Amino acid sequence: MANAAVATSTTPFLWEGTDRNGKKIKGKSLANDEAAVRADLRRQGVVPTRIRKQSKGLFAGGGKITTGDIALFSRQLATMLAAGIPLVQAFEIVGNGHENAAMQKLILDVKADVEGGSALAEALAKHPLYFDDLFVNLVEAGEQAGALESLLEKVATYKEKTEAIKKKIKKALTYPAAVLAVAFIVTTILLIFVIPSFEDLFKGFGADLPTFTRMVIDLSAFVRGQGVILGMMIAGAIGTFLYFKKRSRKFRHFLDRLMLKMPVVGPILQKASIARYARTLSTMFAAGVPLVEAMESVAGATGNIVYEEGVLTMRDEVATGQRLQQAMENTGLFPNMVIQMIAVGEESGSLDEMSSKVADFFEADVDDAVDNLSSLLEPMIMAILGVLVGGLVVAMYLPIFKLGAVV
Repeated sequence: MANAAVATSTTPFLWEGTDRNGKKIKGKSLANDEAAVRADLRRQGVVPTRIRKQSKGLFAGGGKITTGDIALFSRQLATMLAAGIPLVQAFEIVGNGHENAAMQKLILDVKADVEGGSALAEALAKHPLYFDDLFVNLVEAGEQAGALESLLEKVATYKEKTEAIKKKIKKALTYPAAVLAVAFIVTTILLIFVIPSFEDLFKGFGADLPTFTRMVIDLSAFVRGQGVILGMMIAGAIGTFLYFKKRSRKFRHFLDRLMLKMPVVGPILQKASIARYARTLSTMFAAGVPLVEAMESVAGATGNIVYEEGVLTMRDEVATGQRLQQAMENTGLFPNMVIQMIAVGEESGSLDEMSSKVADFFEADVDDAVDNLSSLLEPMIMAILGVLVGGLVVAMYLPIFKLGAVV
């Protein structure tokens, strides 16, 4: 239990030294003080030459733990256990070798609980922010079956696959949003700073301006005069949107349903949800988790409230004795091909294998769809930029062209 106390007050130290062969090495350790670091290094056969506390400056080792960190941890731990390294020692190696100080502390905290006599699943469950029910349930199943390394391998694969899907979806949505945001900023700058210069120039022409030019100048005047109020309204709208998106389940349900119906993007989100559903179902079922019990974790992993509620409805139907195939068909959320593959899996007793094949297919489909979407959006975005910026330029040069024709 002393180890647990130490782990809760540890500090990251950077050290340099020489190993048993006289080779210079360096690394990072979490400890209560410098003396504890020296003692730990001596136990490892390292002669320390320099030890210092890690800086907590702006660019110091990150303090945020991402899902990618958890996926990497799962893979590293599974690899070490498969190599025959004892669990506690594996935690020590993975924890001390991690570059993220927050992740390092999390791993060593779990290690301290395991050293204190807790089961691994129990130790992980103390950190629900990073290890969800699915993760904990799979580890618990692995411990009970005596196949922890095998189940951790499945967890690692699951985490890596779902993380890859998330990155693909973010890529599909972030790129056009970022380009349009830049277009909006550039247009605003032109309206506020550039158009007024042309307006002053045109006042000396003594002739009527083209209608298009007049409209752009009026728009510029409106933005300059009401820009602060307009900006506050936009910021307020964004803040309200984010507030209700975070706090209101009904609003998120509306958004998720709306996103699924959007052209181009909707089918990608649907395929991603089906891929997550199938991947999670395959992983849970392969671990020996009962189907009804597994559906709770499967629902939360879909990443879309519409699919989450659909899977929970399926869980209730399966609990009353209905086949999974029929329950899926009743939701109207799954393509016929998916339903038929799941039906084959149920009949042949290979539900985990067929679910894995469904996940593989839809993950590859999402990859292709995102790549095609990027190719499709690039010319469209260039066209939008051309219309916005080019339109402003043309509006400002029309009077000059008109004046030239008169001369």
